[in-house]
Amino acid sequence: MIDLKSLKSQYINGEWREGSSNLQIENRNPFNGEILATYKAGSNDDLNHAYAAAQQVQKEWAKTNPVSQRDVFDKAVAYLEANHEAFVDVIIDEIGGTRLKAEFEIGLVKNMLKEASTFPMRMNGSILPSPIDGKENRVYRVPVGVVGVISPFNFPFFLSMKSVAPALATGNGVVLKPHEHTPITGGTMIAKMFEEAGLPKGLLNVVTTEISEIGDNFVEHPVPRAISFTGSTATGKHIGEVAGRNLKEVHLELGGNSALVVLDDADIDLAVSAAVFSRFTHQGQICMSANRLIVHESCYDKFVEKYIAKVKTLTCGDPKDPSTIIGPLINERQVKNTVDLIQKGIDEGATPVIKGNVNGNIVEPVVFTNVTPDMAIANEEFFAPVVSILRVSSDEEVIEYANQSPYGLSGAIHTEDIERGAELAKLMDTGMIHINDGTINDEPNVAFGGVKNSGVGRLNGEWSLDAFTTFKWISIQHEKRSYPYS
Repeated sequence: MIDLKSLKSQYINGEWREGSSNLQIENRNPFNGEILATYKAGSNDDLNHAYAAAQQVQKEWAKTNPVSQRDVFDKAVAYLEANHEAFVDVIIDEIGGTRLKAEFEIGLVKNMLKEASTFPMRMNGSILPSPIDGKENRVYRVPVGVVGVISPFNFPFFLSMKSVAPALATGNGVVLKPHEHTPITGGTMIAKMFEEAGLPKGLLNVVTTEISEIGDNFVEHPVPRAISFTGSTATGKHIGEVAGRNLKEVHLELGGNSALVVLDDADIDLAVSAAVFSRFTHQGQICMSANRLIVHESCYDKFVEKYIAKVKTLTCGDPKDPSTIIGPLINERQVKNTVDLIQKGIDEGATPVIKGNVNGNIVEPVVFTNVTPDMAIANEEFFAPVVSILRVSSDEEVIEYANQSPYGLSGAIHTEDIERGAELAKLMDTGMIHINDGTINDEPNVAFGGVKNSGVGRLNGEWSLDAFTTFKWISIQHEKRSYPYS
């Protein structure tokens, strides 16, 4: 089995190397604190070399036969399948993901690679008429050039690939900066996949570093024409500001505070299962997780009783144990932030009907009732296994409570009346919403993205095609044209 943990920390111009910064970064297992690797962070010199490499080979890649381009993605899928267990092991060890989470994430990556493999054949242009006699207008879809990708720590394999694969498949070069806590899962093992799949050297580069080492240079650098960022809303706002000053396209997938709504005619057992999955998958460290459960008063007591019973069955502990559902948060800082926000909820008057213990980086489930929409726990994003349950008395109150959040990424509505659910969904300020399902959904051919503080732009399918390409107008004057003053 390949040893993905032994890869050097930088992959630049087709070479594995150490960073040139003096900063040493320790990559630790969030469950037991074991050091997986120690590496030197990348510097601005490394970043410059990475962008230069991508720029140098990009135009040649854009001219490559689309069948040859497609073959690279097919080979990447084959490599992932052949080394499945090695990828699972890294996701468990580096992220603290459970076996279930690892399998889920790898499945998402496969689907994204397969969707991206269709993009070389979808770089379609058009011929348009002209009001000028004898003119032919050709509009070509072309790559933007070089794309900078910054990925987060929660689903780094998938959320890196979500931008990397479509950007490469549409003829671009890419420089990827994974989160400093997940340099392997979010960066170097992706580079290894594409290296083994035959991607030209220099086209994909990985720079693992801390922002303190490179500042805003990743975004401000003159080479990349588009920046794709997934992470916190605060950081996303800063990146959007910097990109805007430099006239770069920006695609931002940011935080969430999703609401899962249970109406008076809902299938309660289904709603409970969807709500538990939507909150506790990967310890709640998913931007689409259901932070808030908004439940109609007529079924509130029944729902809460069944929900609590289900949550109490969830096992917490070592993510290597196949029975574990809830593993560790990524680091001590996230644990402290979670504990502080839990205490804030208690101080504001919410009732913790389940309040688990904190053991190292493992936070056991916390379920709040008697939550009102003005409380901090109903408005701030919990990146942890903590949930708030709110009681409502009407559809109007559902919309009021759901839309009070500054976020708008995902959501769900449970009802037997599909059209009622669809009409309510139209009124909810969120980029995505699912009827009789959970809030965690991501399909490779469907528009993904949020509104308000949850982001800018859409990815997946044709939306990724648009995100990483632009259009060039070439006109041909077939007949001699007369000009008014010639």
